Amino acid sequence: MEETFDSFEALLNQQEEKKIKKLIPGQRIKADVVGISGESVFLDVGAKSEGVLNSSEVTDQEGNLSVKIGDKIEVYYIRSHGTELMFTTRVGSGSAPDHLEEAYRSQIPVEGVVKEEIKGGFEITVGGKTRAFCPYSQMGLKRYDNPAEQYLGRTLTFLITKFEENGRNLVVSARAILEIERERFREELKNSLHEGQTVEGEITSIQPFGAFIDIGGIEGLIPVSEIGWSRVEKIEEYLSVGQKVSAVIKSLDWNKDRFSFSLKETLENPWEKAEQNLPPGTTVSGKVVRLAPFGAFINLAEGVDGLVHISKLGNGRRIHHPREVLEVGQDYEVKIESIDRENQKISLSPADYVAQQDEETIEKDEYQNYKKQQKKEKQATSMGSLGELLQAKLAEKKR
Repeated sequence: MEETFDSFEALLNQQEEKKIKKLIPGQRIKADVVGISGESVFLDVGAKSEGVLNSSEVTDQEGNLSVKIGDKIEVYYIRSHGTELMFTTRVGSGSAPDHLEEAYRSQIPVEGVVKEEIKGGFEITVGGKTRAFCPYSQMGLKRYDNPAEQYLGRTLTFLITKFEENGRNLVVSARAILEIERERFREELKNSLHEGQTVEGEITSIQPFGAFIDIGGIEGLIPVSEIGWSRVEKIEEYLSVGQKVSAVIKSLDWNKDRFSFSLKETLENPWEKAEQNLPPGTTVSGKVVRLAPFGAFINLAEGVDGLVHISKLGNGRRIHHPREVLEVGQDYEVKIESIDRENQKISLSPADYVAQQDEETIEKDEYQNYKKQQKKEKQATSMGSLGELLQAKLAEKKR
């Protein structure tokens, strides 16, 4: 009896799910493809009647259907026609002005052909014969130096942003469509992306502090420190706008729209082999890559630099800056003193360096010895004075 009740409850739930939905023109829904016949694709939209979509909307240039029975697709409700519910993926060629007005009011995408470049933008033909205008800024998410070369002759999808004079004054936007798709994809990315993940993207801009990468849905920064294991002086020597690269996600801040990536983490870490190839005591030849007040940085291998402290550079004499004895680009032979793989630090000394006290150390030691001697003399003097005082007291008592 309980099993019969459960079956009846499940049947009621199924019927509840199949209740007629009240559809509003322009409403976007997900529908199941349940049949394909001639020029019609039949859809299950959760209503009593089936939805109908013209098969030309899901047919490629070779005449092949891009959907099959069982697929889920996104469609826009247009109107009812008898017992049929008419849907579209966008308003295409041959659309009448009233259809275009409905597309405007319901924000249904329309197809248009970029016909001609005019002042401020492009002339677009929508509905097969209706002229519309699209400003340069609304053609896409990116700006191009030669937009005509990029867009002329192409068929794109637009939203109608202005419909006046019974369709004789139309303004459209392709950017609006792309922004909607981008936002939708962004929501999907929130659930699929995580820090440490490797993603594919395209370099969109290069700045002195790093390069921006678009991974589709979000754009973030590859800081200059994350471009390579070696010190990067000119980013343009490593990357170019439009280049496709792999990058590792470093951080995701959806609230502030701040995303950072690393290019170098997709490359082999040269420090993994540094300990093996550069053991302490080894003498190697490197190149001076940077001079700082405290020492000279020597490149030993791709992405691996070591430091010679300034105190070891004077060959026995005191210097105030490494530039007094070295210059950037110079080949220099050094000895590995110690290596800290975890902190990526290598301590170096000149190959012919002999440890010795510098003048400052000698002066310091001499001063310390002087102070010690003074202290001893003072103590001796104090003891002498005290002895004389005690003798005088004893002599006084004897009297």
